[in-house]
Amino acid sequence: MNAALAAPIEPRVADASIPELVPIVSPAPVPSSIAYTYKRFPLTIVRGDGVTLFDDAGNAYLDCMSGIATNAFGYNDAGVNAAIAEALSTGLIHLSNLVTNEPGERLAHFLTSRTFADKVFFCNSGVEAVEGSFKFARRWARTYNAEGAKHEIVAVRGSFHGRLFASVAATDRAAYRLPFTPLVPGISIAERDLPSLATMLSAESTAALIIEPVQGEGGVRPMDHGFLRELRALTRERNILLILDEVQCGMGRTGCFLAHEPAGIKPDIVTLAKPLAGGLPIGAVLMTADVANALQPGEHGTTFGGGPLVTHVAHHVCERIADPALLMRIREDGAWFGAQLDGLKSAHPSVRAVRGVGFMWGVDVTEPASAVIERARDAGLLIISAGDHTLRILPPLTATRADLALAIGMLDTALRGVQAA
Repeated sequence: MNAALAAPIEPRVADASIPELVPIVSPAPVPSSIAYTYKRFPLTIVRGDGVTLFDDAGNAYLDCMSGIATNAFGYNDAGVNAAIAEALSTGLIHLSNLVTNEPGERLAHFLTSRTFADKVFFCNSGVEAVEGSFKFARRWARTYNAEGAKHEIVAVRGSFHGRLFASVAATDRAAYRLPFTPLVPGISIAERDLPSLATMLSAESTAALIIEPVQGEGGVRPMDHGFLRELRALTRERNILLILDEVQCGMGRTGCFLAHEPAGIKPDIVTLAKPLAGGLPIGAVLMTADVANALQPGEHGTTFGGGPLVTHVAHHVCERIADPALLMRIREDGAWFGAQLDGLKSAHPSVRAVRGVGFMWGVDVTEPASAVIERARDAGLLIISAGDHTLRILPPLTATRADLALAIGMLDTALRGVQAA
């Protein structure tokens, strides 16, 4: 274990207005009753601070997973903690969407004033945002295309949009799709190039194209800005909605508030989730007035989406992520980090390619990614995969250049393991 990580953290100054929370720790291990839908690391994490996580054996780990791009400000963040306390002080955790709640309205106003969007629908997760976007696209198509033939959704090779029935049909991963066939009809996957998409996108039958500006699960692949502009032009020409899935790549991770901004395009719909509330569950569908005007009361809904507690915290998170100084630091430190990763490629024949932007990077390796991830964990670094041979590195947005340098050293140690083997 790296000595810098193993050192104890300084306790934060207690706020007398907030009751002290005592961690609940089982006196002895118990058999898990949670359904086996994840291959979990052999770790039980009991606390976190900044970019560091601690397990029940007292080991410290530099977290470069961020809860899979969700914990934007790491752990035990003073601002997020204060926002949660402020929200709780009202006594309102949940309200029905049949009444107006001010935090939700403030968050929606912030998002529409900061982005292309005119309206927002709040839900609880990224996959709900994607599923909602598909429904909204089909409702739009039926409203403005009287024949009703426009209904198809097209995704692209390498995509990941979720694991519910419509979203998994748009996800290019056989292991996620095959056990659940037949999938939802009217959703198909095209090759990730303009000629293939030009063939697939039909002005008569296609309602929407969905694409990630930076593919996450598909290997951390940034889409070329020119390619995105060509897709926007093509979809406009054929009266097809452009849905950008920014659940993982949006909200500051690329060094821009939304990942598509450098391409200079205006989408019809953007889906957001993961870091939106700094770790609390929330999703959002951002949409133009044209899409929103097609929706009628009762056609879509959510019980918990947009509740006052989570939207109050999300507003705090969004304001901080939108800070130009933070976004510039992510761009600059992200570029530096990418250069260091390229240096590892030069030093290790097992590294085949490095891709990414900001605080979102993929490293292709010749051996199974799981083996490198295990050795990285032994060295004190937590990373994840993006395919069988791709390491995915997603530091919290608050990670410093010193934190990133520490991650490079640990990853170097993990990669040396394959050479020794």
